[in-house]
Amino acid sequence: MKKWVPIVLSVFIAFVFLQSLPFKFGNSLETQHIFGTLAEWSGFSWFGAYGGYMIGTAELITAILLFTPLRPLAALGALGIMSGAIFFHLFTPLGIVMPHFDAATAQQIGDDAGILFGMACITWACALTLVVMDLKSPDSFLKRLIGADNKQDIIE
Repeated sequence: MKKWVPIVLSVFIAFVFLQSLPFKFGNSLETQHIFGTLAEWSGFSWFGAYGGYMIGTAELITAILLFTPLRPLAALGALGIMSGAIFFHLFTPLGIVMPHFDAATAQQIGDDAGILFGMACITWACALTLVVMDLKSPDSFLKRLIGADNKQDIIE
């Protein structure tokens, strides 16, 4: 059973990342709202125009790497991406509940009831689980990457 856990977690993370790409790469109204709000808050005006493409590219690369021997590194990347998402939802004007727009009229027609934030939290937990599983493994990729002696207990 434990053999399948990393695969199931990787599939979930990749699903979350890949299903968001049409929004990010298509510059949807929701994407414009999210990255425009963050651009205004941060003072980095370019982030409104390019943030969705940057984060989408990072998510695409991470989703692909989850199905290679670099899975632990991809999990670490997913953990970083989702840590950023959670931080920005909690500590900026972005907030937890995201508006939903009508593409034809550009009018807000509802909200997501916090689903985007919830998915970020679940994805973060899945990525953390993959990282911890790797660090506990006798042949840990991440420990080898940083040059730690596997006899050292980085994580019990």
